[in-house]
Amino acid sequence: MADSVIRKSRHPFDETVSLLVSEIAKGGGTLFAKIDQSAAAAGVGLTLRPTTLLVFGNPKGGTPLMDAFPLLALDLPLKLLVWEQNVSVSVAYMSARAIAARYDVSGQDHVIAAMDQQLEALAASIA
Repeated sequence: MADSVIRKSRHPFDETVSLLVSEIAKGGGTLFAKIDQSAAAAGVGLTLRPTTLLVFGNPKGGTPLMDAFPLLALDLPLKLLVWEQNVSVSVAYMSARAIAARYDVSGQDHVIAAMDQQLEALAASIA
């Protein structure tokens, strides 16, 4: 996917998730949900590699955007996907620029750039 970003973690799966959760908090973000998708799969008798989705953001930045562009709420708050495959741990996210383009967000370049900087900093913290 063209506007998704994937980074390899230098840490094991559980440590990667913990570090990202910690970095979100340190950066002033709010963790809205931590979804253990492999546990959900196990709950219905299926197997999925270790996979966790982190849903987070900063209501001070996201709320005005969603107020001005209501459909943006389909992709906000921001998300980080962490998964392990063949002993390699990866983290992926959609760039805020791509999300903004999807909904024709205009006049908010500084906010979108700040979101991308936050996403990049989070990915860099484990890469």
